[in-house]
Order: sequence, then C-alpha cells, then structure tokens
Amino acid sequence: MVEVGIAEYFSIGEALGIIGTMFIVLYFSRKQMQSLSVDIETKVLSDLDEKMHGLTQMAVEKPELIKIVSNVESDLTEEVGFTYHLLHTFAHVYHMYQRKVVSDNEWTGWLRMMRSCFEQGKIREYWESDLELEKWFDPAFEEFINKELIPTTIKKNKRA
Repeated sequence: MVEVGIAEYFSIGEALGIIGTMFIVLYFSRKQMQSLSVDIETKVLSDLDEKMHGLTQMAVEKPELIKIVSNVESDLTEEVGFTYHLLHTFAHVYHMYQRKVVSDNEWTGWLRMMRSCFEQGKIREYWESDLELEKWFDPAFEEFINKELIPTTIKKNKRA
C-alpha cells in the first residue's frame, strides 16, 4: 500500500485551490461581461436618443418639418411637435426602466408625471387623434400607454 505524506496532501490541496480559483474567476468575469454588454447597449440607446432629441427639438421649433416624415393633413402646431417630443422622452424612460437602468423609485416619479400629463393635459387627445402618434413608437410602449396610462386617466376623469 502506498503511503501519502503530508507534502502530497499540500500539493493536492494547492491544485484544488487553483482549480477553484479559476472557476470563481470565470464566473465573475462572465457576470462582468454581461453587465458590460448591458452598459454598451444602454450607451448606444442613449446616443440614439440624443439624436432623436435633436430632431424632435427641431420639430418643436418648426412644426412644418414634421411633414417630411408624416404627411398628415392637419394643423401642425408647436403643440404637435412638443407632444411628440414629450412622448419620445417618456418612451426613452420606459425603455431604460425595462433595461433596469432607471431605479424603481425614479420610475415611480416618472410614472406619476406621465399619468398627470395624460389626466390633466391634452396629450391623451393627441395620442388618440387622427395624427396616429402611436405608430411612431414601438408596440411595447404603445401597449404600456394603452393599458397603464389611458385606463387610469379614464377612471380619474369619470370620478371628477
């Protein structure tokens, strides 16, 4: 029978320690890569949002430019441009919340403001109007407005 000395036990322990350390490093590096991927995607979305912000700002200043992308026959006032700009900002916040970039507390504040805009302002009228603003936003945001914001607006307006 082969006797194993204390030195062999130490070398086996050392090998197991190195292997365990490699697994831990791989695990945490994988998690880091996933968070880095989310950070890069979020940066790209923010860059695109900045570009859209500039375009919608021009549309607010000169509503006649809206005809370039939507040749809807109606009075394109500053209100329409501002409404689109506001909805675009809401959509960006909604997407950042979905990506877990915006905290629950910040989201609660934004959600309150969005509901107030739909309850007290004319934004709901524009959303439901012939301008078809909803077609300029992705289906998830459209569904959010139609299921979360408009029903609460209708309930509050019926109580008043």
